[in-house]
Amino acid sequence: MAKIIIKKRHSVRKSQAADILRSLEAEIGPSAELFRGAQIEIAETTCQYQIYLVDKQPLVFSGENWVFPTLKGAISRSFPERRVTVDMGAVKFVANGADIMRPGITGVTDDVLAGHPVQIVEERHGKPLAIGISRFDAAAMREQQQGKMVKTLHYVGDEIWNLEF
Repeated sequence: MAKIIIKKRHSVRKSQAADILRSLEAEIGPSAELFRGAQIEIAETTCQYQIYLVDKQPLVFSGENWVFPTLKGAISRSFPERRVTVDMGAVKFVANGADIMRPGITGVTDDVLAGHPVQIVEERHGKPLAIGISRFDAAAMREQQQGKMVKTLHYVGDEIWNLEF
């Protein structure tokens, strides 16, 4: 990923903020309320994702057809939905941006859907390590024995993580 350049940022209208929260609610359910803030801004960047600042923090981002918390958002405002849990042996690889392979997965919440974002968490403390796009629904992922299950989009130390405003 190339270095992200922040071109400008501006506040969104109340109706736009409501649309963002509605889209976020479609992904993570009632936990979307955790991401309601006094001010929501949109950051215009060179990044392929749209980044939203909630109370001046980059807590939410969006792709083509989804809105999901960033890794900083998942850490600071923990939510139980859309989780793929990995074993401790996978942690160092996930922290460096590796995709999630089936042998490293120890748990999957029932709400995981193919083509939608998920948070990848470690098994010991449940701390988020990365955000990715699931390649399978929860049931199909549990049935698999090998292969890539989640494509990692955003992880600790990447360009989105290191954004400063």
